Amino acid sequence: MKTFTKSAMFASIAVLGLSVAACDSKTENATEAAADDVREAADATSDAMENQADAMDTKMDGVDSAAENKMEDKAEAIDDAGEKKADAMEDAADKGDRAPG
Repeated sequence: MKTFTKSAMFASIAVLGLSVAACDSKTENATEAAADDVREAADATSDAMENQADAMDTKMDGVDSAAENKMEDKAEAIDDAGEKKADAMEDAADKGDRAPG
């Protein structure tokens, strides 16, 4: 019985989510998709930089060097900037979708 109740609850939430998503305009959906692309690109760049930073100190036995820390800080800044840009794009799309006309 618990499984049925959980399944019914999740199905209801999914339907509600789809009905709300259907209210978005094509422009808003396209902008949100572009924002997701920005976020994913920033994540990929950040991950690559972090991997590069990790490879810098293979001889240091787990001790981070200043160069590794600097690279990781840059990776985090790129990730944060991508997230901020994507959020701004989504906010603008939401505001534009609510505008009269």
